[in-house]
Amino acid sequence: MALAFAFSLRVATGEGLLCNIKPFNSNLTATRKLPSHKKLSCSATLTIERTQAPEFELENKKHNLLNTIQDTQRGLVATPDQRSVIEEALVSVEGYNMGEPIDLEKLDGTWRLQYTSAPDVLILLEAAARLPFFQVGQIFQKFECRDKSDGGIIRNVVRWSVPTLLEEEEGATLVVSAKFNVVSVRNIYLQFEEISVQDINISEELQAIIAPAILPRSFLSLQILQFLRTFKAQIPVTNPNPGRQSVGGLYYLSYLDRNMLLGRAVGGGGMFVFTKAQPLYL
Repeated sequence: MALAFAFSLRVATGEGLLCNIKPFNSNLTATRKLPSHKKLSCSATLTIERTQAPEFELENKKHNLLNTIQDTQRGLVATPDQRSVIEEALVSVEGYNMGEPIDLEKLDGTWRLQYTSAPDVLILLEAAARLPFFQVGQIFQKFECRDKSDGGIIRNVVRWSVPTLLEEEEGATLVVSAKFNVVSVRNIYLQFEEISVQDINISEELQAIIAPAILPRSFLSLQILQFLRTFKAQIPVTNPNPGRQSVGGLYYLSYLDRNMLLGRAVGGGGMFVFTKAQPLYL
């Protein structure tokens, strides 16, 4: 009995070309061949599809990671079970460019914190949740390393406020600045230099107390307002041990692309999930 089979492969080309392999009869001594240009078209499209498949999988995993952290208030209310699921989702993304060198061009810019398990950040979020007179707004990491090959500047930026005295959530800005050097393929070493408080935006209520709108503003009241708006306090970060470098730490950048940054503070300092944000000018 003659053995026959049929196989049809649709290739998504610009002309909607169908490449068909017709039913084959074992009794025939000759087979029909596809024209060479159709073979090349099918082969090229298959190659593109194979290349796009991992990218599609990666985007799905990134989307899944963002979904898992969505209701955790940046990690503040994450339960142990949630943290386990988040860790699993994070590791699945980290595997995609593990071992690749840090791309400082991609790293340069402003990144918004979406989730963390770092105790020093969670304590701020917890204080804001418990204290009625303290608010924490957006938290950013700003990297300045464009056109650099071995390091740059990193600024940890926290928007905060004191209700009724300052504007909601963005009444003031805390900036912790550090130099960083690339010390291995995915590790950077941070050397903290300065803590500053700046960009004071007082509330309308406080402005009304300092300089009531119904009264002529005196020179003194205007000076007070100007002083508050331009106020900037800077505190250098120094090591208490003489002769040693300033306080520092190792930071592992576990994943980086154009819109997501994952990092881990080496030594049990917690994990971080960031997404790209609009440029931040300080």
